[in-house]
Amino acid sequence: MSSDLPSLLKRTRITDHEEILRAANAALKQKKNDLDAQHAKVVALLKLDRFEDAVHAFDTAEGGGLKQKARLEYAYALYKTGKAEEAAGVAREGGEERGYRHVEAQAAYRTEDFPRAKELYTQLASPDDNDNDDDDDAEADLRINTGAVDAQLEWTYRGDLVTKKKPEREDLEAFETAYNAACASIAQGELAQGEVLLKRAKGLCEGMEELSAEEKKGEVGPILAMWGFVLLRLGRGEEARGVMGEIEGGVGGLGLVGRVNRMVAEGGEGNPFLASRVLGRNRDDTVRSGEAKQDQPFEFQAKVLRQNQYALELQSAKFEGLVRSTKVVLAGQTSSTLDPEYNVLSVVNAAAHAKARSGKEALKYILPELEKRPYDVGLVLTIAQLYVLTGNSSTAITMLEKFLSRLEQAGSVKEMDVRFAPGLVGAMVSLYQSAGRRGHARAELAEAAQYWQRKGKESSGKLPGGVVNLFKAAGSSLLESEEKEHQELAAGIFTDLHQRDEKDRYAAAGLLAASPQTATNTQTQSLQSIDRLVASIDVDELEHAGIAQPTTTTSTSLKRPAPADSKPIKAKKPRKSRLPKDYDPNKQPDPERWLPLRDRSTYRPKGKKGKARREALSQGAVMAQGSGNEDSRPATPGAEVLKGKSVGGGGGGKKKKGKR
Repeated sequence: MSSDLPSLLKRTRITDHEEILRAANAALKQKKNDLDAQHAKVVALLKLDRFEDAVHAFDTAEGGGLKQKARLEYAYALYKTGKAEEAAGVAREGGEERGYRHVEAQAAYRTEDFPRAKELYTQLASPDDNDNDDDDDAEADLRINTGAVDAQLEWTYRGDLVTKKKPEREDLEAFETAYNAACASIAQGELAQGEVLLKRAKGLCEGMEELSAEEKKGEVGPILAMWGFVLLRLGRGEEARGVMGEIEGGVGGLGLVGRVNRMVAEGGEGNPFLASRVLGRNRDDTVRSGEAKQDQPFEFQAKVLRQNQYALELQSAKFEGLVRSTKVVLAGQTSSTLDPEYNVLSVVNAAAHAKARSGKEALKYILPELEKRPYDVGLVLTIAQLYVLTGNSSTAITMLEKFLSRLEQAGSVKEMDVRFAPGLVGAMVSLYQSAGRRGHARAELAEAAQYWQRKGKESSGKLPGGVVNLFKAAGSSLLESEEKEHQELAAGIFTDLHQRDEKDRYAAAGLLAASPQTATNTQTQSLQSIDRLVASIDVDELEHAGIAQPTTTTSTSLKRPAPADSKPIKAKKPRKSRLPKDYDPNKQPDPERWLPLRDRSTYRPKGKKGKARREALSQGAVMAQGSGNEDSRPATPGAEVLKGKSVGGGGGGKKKKGKR
């Protein structure tokens, strides 16, 4: 057989990939380092879906040049065998060719780097892409993949990167795009719209004639799993159990989701010990299964499964085991973090220490843990919530203020990002507002907004999710202040928001309210005109209904006018003056007029007894001779002077004679 495989393939009409593989192997027996034969072999293996064999062929190829020559095929083989990170790295080294970007985008999706996948698919869909072709199938695949990335961005709280928020007509033409649009709607909280789109996707899938019954069952499975989730969220548990019963017996990640949602639908009726065992066994089987490598849950889904496991262990009263298992992870984190999984683990650890107690009794067991982990966000928020539930919001405010102060004193960039995280700032502001401390809430929002403005300038405008909403809350609060500094800061915030999104009406309205003199028509063109806003308002009808009429005085009455047929109300007579008859407005009133007569400085007792009492009441006075007992101490002010009587009661003033 000729060793020149390309010449051989040109002279023949081989369309079967098995025949191409046999020809390539025959050529390699004669010359092991034949690069063209090696390339033909790996392509044939990929066409036959023998991805593990293709990777093995790349690793064992003689000469070492195959991975360089067939870099795209190597990246694709790595991706199909579950080595997504390696595939993304190989594709990234390939350059800007369209094929490499496709593989890198798929690998980024599998590694949950959804922002990178979104960036790549945006480039591939750009009309300026020189390599963009007019293949309808390629365009449809690109639309499907883009919709899947958008849905995952919504689920992972990165919806700010999604440009298309509402499903379009083209999304209803195929069951894949309808399913992706449904997932995005559900992630946004639009459950009713999501259910409608899921029904549409299920109908389109079942109506495809080119799919076999088994293929339809595999495609409908994820749709049913999501539908069951929506029904649970809508409180229609009986319907949810019926839908999820169709996929509960499945294998891999889909079957696991069905079993978990089935247990959730049962609520507290199930056995937590049995549920914990079933969940743990099926999760481990899914991870170990070689056939389910592409069917494993994403990491953010796996976190939810782990949280379910913790909840079941708490219900099973496995407190000591939870304390030990969570302590190992928590001990490795010495600084503050916003990682949701770590903070949830911290809450689970606190619940295990409290042994499912609540209120003041739980605080006795949880507060000592704060001394061990003073920078733990989840633990601090748990304690603050317990204080609020016990009606002690002031202590919750003080504790959270001390925590934020500790983060500021740490001074590192990471700690400061946690200090001004939108969630923590929102919790602090909510506590301030509940206590009526609006000034403190405004100061907290202003400080956070200033920090993220500086951070945005340093990081070229890239900000984490939630900061835009924080800017809006800060700007709205600062507009209520009368201080010039706050007004200027509000104007700066809304200007920044308008520059980020010129179509944002909230930012345009805030900019107009903060600086009406400097706001331009370009900045406020997204706002509706006043004439259009009031076009449907009937002024005469509003006036007839009792709208307050302006008056000539500075104040406007808020009362409705009296009916025309009502009787006039008689004016009340003015109250007579209660001033004394000898009142002189030019004379200074006595400042001691409110004191009792005997307590005034001008009071002088009359008579012999009064004089003696006056002398006794004087501070440092000495009793005159003959006025009483000379050895007695001055009388206490306010006490009566008694002569000839014993204070203690009993007999008279003279001592009776008797035996000694």
